[in-house]
Amino acid sequence: MTPAQAKDYKAQIADLYSRRSDSYDSSAWHAQIARKLVDLSGIRSGANMLDICTGTGMVALYAAEKIGSKGSIIGVDISEGMLKKAHANAISAGIVNVSFAYGDGEHLDFPPDSFDTIFCSSAFIWMTDLTHSLTRWKDLLKPGGKLGFHAFSETAFVSGVVAQAVLSKYGVDYQMNRPAGSVDKCHALMECSGFRNIRIEVDASSNYISLEEARRAWVGVSHPAPGQYPHPLSALLPAELDAAYADYIREMERRNGACGIRNDMTVFYVFGEKALAGLTA
Repeated sequence: MTPAQAKDYKAQIADLYSRRSDSYDSSAWHAQIARKLVDLSGIRSGANMLDICTGTGMVALYAAEKIGSKGSIIGVDISEGMLKKAHANAISAGIVNVSFAYGDGEHLDFPPDSFDTIFCSSAFIWMTDLTHSLTRWKDLLKPGGKLGFHAFSETAFVSGVVAQAVLSKYGVDYQMNRPAGSVDKCHALMECSGFRNIRIEVDASSNYISLEEARRAWVGVSHPAPGQYPHPLSALLPAELDAAYADYIREMERRNGACGIRNDMTVFYVFGEKALAGLTA
């Protein structure tokens, strides 16, 4: 991805999440996994923390209560709409040890060794270069500092899984969760980026979605493709797009049962530490 392409790609993501900012907090699932990421991290009172892709501040505001008045949190995001909502949520909750600012998670202008803890909740999938991002985040940690982020199984989110299978028949490689879609892949990414004491917790869960929800969840060119730009569907002709969508619907209809369509939602909680001074990873 060229710098110009990355700029366009991230502008699309920022626009997507700004449009979602007013309703994002209604997702109980997002709140649940955000809090579990913090709980599993073992964050300590007084910690100096960075929350990358903070969104509406779910992780930052929950962690703020745990680190107490001696700790501090900076939440960064590229979506102005999300940041506005995060500011409002902090004011509403009366939380004063957290601040929010615009920031691109892959190009953060903080000095090395700045933070005790870094989180990235539900957004690692959007990075253009996963290893580069992890390496940069490690540099921002103090020696012995900890990183925690979410990744999702390559079997998670049925709309994406079915779209991948359908689009492959048309010569389209739609990545979705695949780059970090297994425990082994997450471990390898962390190891290659220089982290130590790597720990990955697996939360295997699922729900059911209706056929109508599945219809609306078709990937489409208008929705950014995680980690890919130009959008891989842009290579298809209109007739091919129509045919691929028809194939997608047929597969969803085949999967539709009495309870709806099973939707895997397996989450990986990935943690690692920066080596102490004088030690190798």
